[in-house]
Amino acid sequence: MSEQGSCWPFVGRGGPLAAVRESLRSGAGMMIAGAAGVGKSRLAAQALTGSTGYAVVRAQGTATSSMIPFGAFAHVLTGPPRSGENLLRWAARHLLARARDRGLLVSVDDAHRLDPASAALAHYLAESGQARLLVTVRSGEPQPEPVIALWKDELLRRIELPPLTVAEVGQVLAGALGGEVAAETVRHLAGVSEGNVLYLREVVHAGRASGCLTERDGVWRWRGELSVTTRLRELVGDRIGHLDQAEREVLELVAFGEPLGADLLAALTSPQAVERVESRGLVVTAGEGRRDELRLGHPLYGEVVRGDCGTLRGRRRLRTLAEALEATGLRRREDELRAAVWRLDSGSVTDPAMLTSAAKLAWGRQDPRLAARLARAAIDAGAGVAAVAVLGEVLMVLGDAGSAVTELRRAAGDAVTESERAQHAYSLGVNLAWAGADAEACHVLDEAVATLTDPAWRQEAHVYRAVTDCFAGRLSGAARALAMARACEPGTERGLVHGASLEAWVAAYSGRTEQALALAERTMTTVGDWREEAPHALPTFLDALCAAQAYSGRLTEAARTAELGMELPAAELSVAGFGAYRAMVARLRGDAVQAVRWCREDMARLPAGEPYLGRVVAEHAHALALLGRLEEAGESLAEAESLAGRWAFTRQHVLHAAVWVAATGGDLGEAVRLCLLAAEHAERHELRGGLMVALHDLVRLGAPDAGRLCALAGQMEGPLVALLARHAGALGDPEELRAVAGEFERLGMLLYAAEATAQEAAAYRDAGRGSLARGAGTRACVLAKLCPGLSTPALVELVTPELTPRQREILQLAAAGLTNREIADRLALSRRTAANHLQAAYDKLGVNDRTQVGRLLAVL
Repeated sequence: MSEQGSCWPFVGRGGPLAAVRESLRSGAGMMIAGAAGVGKSRLAAQALTGSTGYAVVRAQGTATSSMIPFGAFAHVLTGPPRSGENLLRWAARHLLARARDRGLLVSVDDAHRLDPASAALAHYLAESGQARLLVTVRSGEPQPEPVIALWKDELLRRIELPPLTVAEVGQVLAGALGGEVAAETVRHLAGVSEGNVLYLREVVHAGRASGCLTERDGVWRWRGELSVTTRLRELVGDRIGHLDQAEREVLELVAFGEPLGADLLAALTSPQAVERVESRGLVVTAGEGRRDELRLGHPLYGEVVRGDCGTLRGRRRLRTLAEALEATGLRRREDELRAAVWRLDSGSVTDPAMLTSAAKLAWGRQDPRLAARLARAAIDAGAGVAAVAVLGEVLMVLGDAGSAVTELRRAAGDAVTESERAQHAYSLGVNLAWAGADAEACHVLDEAVATLTDPAWRQEAHVYRAVTDCFAGRLSGAARALAMARACEPGTERGLVHGASLEAWVAAYSGRTEQALALAERTMTTVGDWREEAPHALPTFLDALCAAQAYSGRLTEAARTAELGMELPAAELSVAGFGAYRAMVARLRGDAVQAVRWCREDMARLPAGEPYLGRVVAEHAHALALLGRLEEAGESLAEAESLAGRWAFTRQHVLHAAVWVAATGGDLGEAVRLCLLAAEHAERHELRGGLMVALHDLVRLGAPDAGRLCALAGQMEGPLVALLARHAGALGDPEELRAVAGEFERLGMLLYAAEATAQEAAAYRDAGRGSLARGAGTRACVLAKLCPGLSTPALVELVTPELTPRQREILQLAAAGLTNREIADRLALSRRTAANHLQAAYDKLGVNDRTQVGRLLAVL
C-alpha cells in the first residue's frame, strides 16, 4: 500500500530527506528500502517537492499492474512501437519525450511489485543514464532481478529507512495533534506502533475515536486500552495475510503468551509451522539466556489476533500455555508468575499459594495493579494472611490505604505463625503510617519488634519502623531504627536492601548528601540481583539520589535520576512524584515553563489524594508563581496543602512554594514570614536540604540570616551549601557577588546567577559607582533573558532601580491586579498612602497605569 496519501506533518526525517535530495542532485539516483508503513513513499514524495529542474514521471507497482507488461508505466506509454523497435527503447523514448529540454526523473513506488517489463525499463533507464531514478522497495519482500541489480550493481544508492525513534514519534504527534503530547503518551504510542508511521496514524485515529486519546489542560494524553478499529484491523490483517490452521495456532499462542520458548511452542504446535510463521516476519526470535524466545513481529499483531479469537478459544489457548509451562517444572521465577496469570485469565485457578507467590513477584516487578489482582484472586481462592499482607502494601501505593487497613484489621485474627504475624504487622504498620495514623503505626511495629524472635523478621520490622519515622519527620529516630536493623543477624537480602535504601534516603534529606550518593550508587550496581526481592528499594534509592544530587548542586545528574523515576513501569510505587525534582531542576535552570510541563506530566500519572502528588502540585505552584500566573499558582498551592500536609518532607515543598506565591505577588513581608516558617519546619524535622533552601530564599528576598546559613554549611555535605552561605555573606560586596554568580552559572543555576548579578548591580549603585552598576545590570539582564518570564524581587529591582522597597512592593501588587483598596488592606496602609506610593512609582518609571507596569515587568 502506498504511503503518499498521509496528510500528517513530515517531521523526523531530515537526515534521510537530505540524503535523497543530494543523491538526485548528483545524478546518482536513490533506492529507499524499509518495512511496510515506515514512510518510504512519503519520503520520496517529499524529496520530489520543488524538483522544478526535472520532468517527473511517476509509476507505482501494484498487484494488478504486475500482471501486465509495462503495467506500472501504462499511463504514460501511448501509441505502439515502431516496426521492429526494441520495446525498452520504445518505452524510454516515450518517457524522454515528456522531458523535452529538461532532465528526466522517474519515481517508482513499491518497485518490488513491478512486472518484469517495467522492472527491466527502470534498470535500462538507470544503466543508460537517460534518467535519474527514485525507487522505493519493501524490505524482506521478493523483488524482480532488475530491481535488485539497481543497487547491487551500484546504479542507485540505497538507504534503509528505519522506524521513527521515540523522539521522532513525539514530533509527529505534536504536529498531527496540534499541541503538546505527554511524554508517557509518546512512549506508549511509540511502543504500540514501533515507529511505523502508518500504524501510528491509525492508532491515533482509533484513540481519538474511542476517547482514549484526549486533550486536557493543553496536553494530549492516552488513557485506557486500545480499541482496534475496523480500519486498523484491516491494515494489520492485510500484513498478517492468510494463515493455515497450524500457522494460526502458532500465532495465537504467541499472541497470548509472548515471549514463548521456541521449544515449548514447537512442542505445542509443529516446528514446521513455527518456521513458516517466523520466515514471514510474523514472529521474531530473540535469545534469552540459554533458550530462544519468540515474540510477535509487531505489537499490533497481538491486538488483532487476540481480538479475533473469541472468549472461549482465548481461554483454551491460555489453559494450554499454563499446563505446558507447569509441566516443565516452572524452573524460572517468571514462569510461576506467567503460569498464574494464564490460570487466572483462563478461569482455571487451582492453587491459592501459587497466586500469592505470583502476587509477590508482580509487586517485585513494580506492577502493583497486577499484584493487587493476583492477591485478591488468592484471597478468594482461600489464601491466608500472606496474600492479605501483599494486597495491603499494593493498595497503599494505589492510593487506597483506607481499604488496606480495613482488610488487614479483618485478617488480624488469622495471623498465627510468626511469618504471618510479621507480614501482617509490616503491611498494617506501613499503611497506618502512610495514612497519617502515626501513633498506631508505631505501636503495631514496636510490638512486632518486641515479639518476633527470628532475626530476619525483626530486621524488617525495624526497617518498617524507620519508614514511619521518615513519614513523620523524625530522621534521627529513623536512623536509630535502621542501626538496630543492621544489628539483626542473620538478615535477608530483602531486609538489607530495604534498609540500605532507607539509609540513603535519610542521609540525603538530612544533608549528608555525599554519604547518600556513595551508599545509593554502591548498592545500585547490583540492582538486578535484588530488584524483585525488595520492591520498595529501587524507587527509594532513586528518590534519595534525586534529593542528594539536587541539594548538592548536581543538576544534570538530578534531572537524569528523576527521569528514571518517571519512567519506572508504574506511577503507583512506594516512592513517587519524581516530577517534583525534574521541575525543581528546570526552575533552577531558569526554565519555569518546562517546570510546569514536568509537573503536569507527573500530575496526570499519580494517584489522586496522595502526598507524593502533593509535592508535585507544590512545585507546579512554585513555577507558576515565578511566571507571574498568580491565580493559577494560588489554586495549585491550596491543592498542594490539602495533599502533602501529612508527611513532613512533602509539606516542605508546599512551604517553599508558598514563599514565592507571596513574593511574586508583591507581599515581601509575608514572603519573609513564610520563609522563616519553612525554615522552622525543616529544622524541626531535620530536613537540612529544605532548611538550606529556605535560608537561601531569605538571601534572595533581601533578608539574609548569614550566620545561620554559615552554621548549616558546617553540618551538611556537598558544595552547594557552602556556595549559598557565601552568597549570604556577599550581600553588599559587589565583587564577591560577581564571583558567586559565576559559580551559580557554572552549576547551571541561571536563576540564582541572574539574581546574584542583579544584587551586584544594586551594590555598585548603592556605592555610587554608576558605570560598574550599569555593566553589572547589563550582565544581569542577559542572564535574566535566559530565564524567560521569571520574576523575583531581585530581578524586579533590576528594572526598577529608582524605586524604594515600599514603592516596588506596591508596584508588584498593582501589576498582579490588586486594586488600591486591596493593596492598602494587604499592607495595613491607608488607601491614600497606597495610592500616593503607586503614583510616585509611576512618575519615576514614566508609566501611567497598571498595564504599562505589567509590560515593564514582562521584559524579565
